[in-house]
Amino acid sequence: MSWFKRDKPGLETPSDADRTVRTEGLWVKCDGCKEIIFRQDLEANRRVCPKCSHHFRIDARERMDLLFEDGWTPFDSELTSTDPMNFSDSKPYKARLEGMQQTLGMKDAILSGQGKIGSHTVNACSMELKFIGGSMGAVMGEVITRAVERSIEHRQPLVIVSATGGARMQEGVVSLMQMAKISCTLMRLDEMSIPYISVLTDPTTGGVTASFAMLGDLNIAEPGALIGFAGPRVIEQTIRQKLPEGFQRSEFLLSHGFLDAVVPRLEMRSFIARSFDFFVN
Repeated sequence: MSWFKRDKPGLETPSDADRTVRTEGLWVKCDGCKEIIFRQDLEANRRVCPKCSHHFRIDARERMDLLFEDGWTPFDSELTSTDPMNFSDSKPYKARLEGMQQTLGMKDAILSGQGKIGSHTVNACSMELKFIGGSMGAVMGEVITRAVERSIEHRQPLVIVSATGGARMQEGVVSLMQMAKISCTLMRLDEMSIPYISVLTDPTTGGVTASFAMLGDLNIAEPGALIGFAGPRVIEQTIRQKLPEGFQRSEFLLSHGFLDAVVPRLEMRSFIARSFDFFVN
């Protein structure tokens, strides 16, 4: 019977889980060149591919940290939506908001702050695409309007970084009103001859493109950013024609006069600082 029964314990062998090398999350595949990049190298290069210069998307907080040299002071971070339409789709709008707020640690899809860019004290706003697609509702409209008003009061330059799918449908006409609200306040800024630079990143679409994102004294974009009102698929279905190669990308818009410059992320802060030097002088 000892042939069929083991009296002594056998050798312990590692399980499949123990044998697996834990590499999940250490490598990233570039959407541009399809190369595999070590995540640490990508982060060190500000999420720009070191091989083909493809610009990965970054969040609003990282964007603000990149803009300002020595930190920044936040404003209006406690404003939150009141759900004006009592909206519900696959889930109630209030529940969707609360979920986003808990996940991202933000009250809405925008950050506003003040800091130094070069020798200039600048007011800036940056949108968070992960927060309901970076959509523009009443809170975003109010936060940006207050930033513009601070720039008017203290005669300080303004930067708005856009990353958005457009107006927030859950707030209906209230979200559409923000287009006019912000545009009117920017007109006052222009009348005071205070410079405003609009930075368009991937993607910038819908009502934001149709209003304040294209109203800058300089409209600049990151390389390869999708910029437009409706998406390419919707346009092709509407006009029943094939769109040109690179249509709605920042380089295409620059060549057709819709942008003033396409600026790599690593050069963005110095470009904005030089631009404000030019405007102020």
